[in-house]
Amino acid sequence: MLFDAWRTNNRVTIYLIERLTTDLWAASLPGAPRRTVGRMASHIHNARCRWVRTLGGEFGVAVPPMVDAHRATRRQVVSALRQSSRGILGLLRIGSEHGGSIPPSAAYTWRNLPLDIAHVLCYFVAHEGHHRGQIVQAARALGARLPAEVTDGLWQWNRRSVEGKASR
Repeated sequence: MLFDAWRTNNRVTIYLIERLTTDLWAASLPGAPRRTVGRMASHIHNARCRWVRTLGGEFGVAVPPMVDAHRATRRQVVSALRQSSRGILGLLRIGSEHGGSIPPSAAYTWRNLPLDIAHVLCYFVAHEGHHRGQIVQAARALGARLPAEVTDGLWQWNRRSVEGKASR
């Protein structure tokens, strides 16, 4: 069940990124001209990679390569998100195999995230939901409001769940 919840979250993130226009992808964020929508989307993948390396590298979870947040295209980020999603699933599997918690790795020095898989999943989903909301808000602030079909689609988790199963 937790694995399917993660897959659906990943599909929701990909759904949004696939629907961003080229102009919006390159647009600077209001109040932060050096950050772009594309860099924010790249950050989602790169943050996953850092967590996979920190929590799972020691246990054999494949760490996907990060993307260049300054140059990555939408297509590259979508492909990268599919890879990093497998890394997050690897973390959840390790936790499942160890009684419901990811064993603390030597690299995990922050120690501010409980490592039971429910907390880990909630943390990652919240992080991505936060950035999806930022992207939607940035589009509005930039005068490039996303179509209702897209913003409503972010909440169609039943539909995204089915799409996620079809893309495995």
